[in-house]
Amino acid sequence: MSKSTLIGMVGLGIAYIYSQFFRAFLPVLTPELGQQLGATQEHLSTAAAAWFIIFGLFQFPVGVMLDSIGPRRTVAYLFGFAGTAGVVLFAVSTKAWMIIVAMSLIGAGCAPVLMGSIFIFARVYEAKQMAVLTSCLVAFGSLGNLASAAPLAMATNAFGWRPVLWVIAASTVVVAFLVYAFVQDPEPDPEQTDDTGLSGFIELLKIKTLWPILLLGIVLYAPVANLRGLWAGPYLANVFGADTLVIGQVTLMMGIAMIVGTMAYGPLDKLLNTRKWIIFTGNFITLIAIMLLAMNPTSSVQQVTVLFIVVGFFGTSYGVLMAHGRAFVPKSLTGRGVTLLNFTTIFGAGVLQYITGAYASRQPNPESVEAYQNVFWIYVIVLGAALAIYLFSKDAKPHA
Repeated sequence: MSKSTLIGMVGLGIAYIYSQFFRAFLPVLTPELGQQLGATQEHLSTAAAAWFIIFGLFQFPVGVMLDSIGPRRTVAYLFGFAGTAGVVLFAVSTKAWMIIVAMSLIGAGCAPVLMGSIFIFARVYEAKQMAVLTSCLVAFGSLGNLASAAPLAMATNAFGWRPVLWVIAASTVVVAFLVYAFVQDPEPDPEQTDDTGLSGFIELLKIKTLWPILLLGIVLYAPVANLRGLWAGPYLANVFGADTLVIGQVTLMMGIAMIVGTMAYGPLDKLLNTRKWIIFTGNFITLIAIMLLAMNPTSSVQQVTVLFIVVGFFGTSYGVLMAHGRAFVPKSLTGRGVTLLNFTTIFGAGVLQYITGAYASRQPNPESVEAYQNVFWIYVIVLGAALAIYLFSKDAKPHA
């Protein structure tokens, strides 16, 4: 690998750190945004959902762009322009609705980052390396999860959240430039056809083997993303009276668990020669942990932290799911295939965030224990149903 290629991949990795940061930094800012902008739990839930939903919807044009113009320009343009604009708008926000618009722009900017890297993995490396490469990248990007917890809390307390966001906006431009200057697009595939446009996604949806995988993808990432990205903050604050630093510490431990879990998932498919049963087992353990949260939501901060860590560790099978679905995607539709798989996980997380947020906000007391308990039960029901259907999926063993 040449020096310029290495710099380009590092640029993509740093951009993904930012992507993970942006999807998870709202809980730490919950007290400040509430006091200064009048942002309620419903506003913040909608803002978090907007990031995921816009991110998910953008997977369709991103898939076409990856197959047609390559990852270099796709990532640099969207991350550099839409992402930076969103962070700037967030930094100057004076009303709660501006946060929602800002998170939407940031979601659009982050939409191609992970997919650009996975597109390169899928086109340059062997299929059996897909899970470990994706898991390593996701683990590296999860440093953004860590940065959005205790470090962000300390920086916010020291300098204020607006100056911190201005620094992030400036550095976003620098990262986008690194991607544009150093990322090298894979060589054109002779089997590649660019004339299918968005209809290429229709071709993918005709592959019935993908259906149970896509269905599980809709709810696979939602519990860990929603708990870490929003619910942890209000839940700990309203039920246990936790302050910003305690919230930052708990979410930091969950973020570390997500990194370790992602790394642990990486080599398992080649080691155990299965993808289906690794995904099912890990998410079944996640289901049990959330069920315990729902059954006893007022136990203690320590017990809740342990359950959050379990969800963070076992709920990060994203890389293996991508490899499972990628095994059934035609090579000529690689870009559309990986973005369709990514769409299900991100869009599903956004939709469930919106549904749970809307449900909680319509309770007589949205900040009550019962409201959070019912939110946890929603995740139990949808994840349990998806896992039951996933049992009928076809395995894709790395070693035939």
